[in-house]
Amino acid sequence: MRKAVVLLALLAGACVQDIKQNRVEVALVNAGLSQPLSECMARRMAEKLSIGQLRRLQALGVEKRTYGDYINAVRNVHDNDALEVLLSSFALCKSGIIR
Repeated sequence: MRKAVVLLALLAGACVQDIKQNRVEVALVNAGLSQPLSECMARRMAEKLSIGQLRRLQALGVEKRTYGDYINAVRNVHDNDALEVLLSSFALCKSGIIR
């Protein structure tokens, strides 16, 4: 029984991670990033940011004119961790260091 509970908890965690990643990816695509770049960034951002942080970023809205507009909007949230993860994810994915 205990193994079943642990397995269920692991599966639930994986599902939450997938949902977080999908929502981040859609938001980044809507903000004007390419799908491959958005997919790469979303994976890292979903791992590193809490659900609360991601919700604050989601509340920014989408469809900014440029990636710079999106960065400025994130900067205005005053969450240095979220901004750092966003910028480092962009740099790592854009340079091809991670995919």
